[in-house]
Amino acid sequence: MIHTLLCDLLGIKHPIIQGGMAWVSGPSLVVAVSEAGALGILGAGNAPPSLVQAQLREIKARTQRPFGVNIPVFSPYARDVVSLCISEKVPVVTTGAGSPAALIPPLKEAGIRVIPVVASAALAKRLENAGADAIIAEGNESGGHIGDVNTFPLVPQIVNTVRIPVIAAGGIADGRGFAAALALGAVGIQMGTRFIATRECPVHDNYKQLIVKAGDRATITTGHSLGHPVRALRNPMTRAFQEMEKIGLSEDQLLEFGTGKLRLAVEGNVTEGSFMAGQSCGLVHDIPSAAELITRIVAEAEAVLRTLPQFATNDD
Repeated sequence: MIHTLLCDLLGIKHPIIQGGMAWVSGPSLVVAVSEAGALGILGAGNAPPSLVQAQLREIKARTQRPFGVNIPVFSPYARDVVSLCISEKVPVVTTGAGSPAALIPPLKEAGIRVIPVVASAALAKRLENAGADAIIAEGNESGGHIGDVNTFPLVPQIVNTVRIPVIAAGGIADGRGFAAALALGAVGIQMGTRFIATRECPVHDNYKQLIVKAGDRATITTGHSLGHPVRALRNPMTRAFQEMEKIGLSEDQLLEFGTGKLRLAVEGNVTEGSFMAGQSCGLVHDIPSAAELITRIVAEAEAVLRTLPQFATNDD
């Protein structure tokens, strides 16, 4: 069994974190992942605190295992959800889409593990100094909001920069990626796209099938002109957004067009929805249960790691 510092830090069996995807990673997926020995993460997104509270209480009623909440820094409810996580005694909080430095102190004072998602070594260092317990180094290959650096160069640079544990994310969907992340110095992995195509994920089956049928060039990035690029599957919506950027529509026009498109994807609208997914979608070919997926990925990684001694050099 693969046991790392992340297992001890979070009290989990497998060093695997499920990405906290807004409107996607709901209670059923969180519970399934945590019950399988990994860490399920509720995606708070821009949801009002009342909805997040109801989801948290459902999770707590269904599992005694550790779980977490992802809070996007840009959310207008970010501070309210921080307060909610403290009152509901959430074990772990991950953050994304910005620097959570101002949110870390109250969470730490409440004994909550704080693990920011970052896309640069400089931000990782600043957040280590601010009190983060670990860092999720997320490469450009991931779905949703992305940075500029790919996973392979990003992870070891962050490992070299901070002393706290580093979790690799972006482009990982099987045991080979898991083993590669460990070789880069990470203590575990976070996967988002791969967990969308599981039976417990609450999105419409259209979303899951699009990922299963996707190839290696199935994604597109848009939103560069807004300063917040997003990776999603190619479809009429993302192509239209790309064309709107090319002709130079205003920020307000682009934001108006893009608002609510993830919700449409979750509901299965294949033409108007923004089906956020990473480049790992080309590695996804089935829709197992979360438990089956975790067991498979751990077994694949263990098999890969067992083969590595054959590549060791012999100086004799």
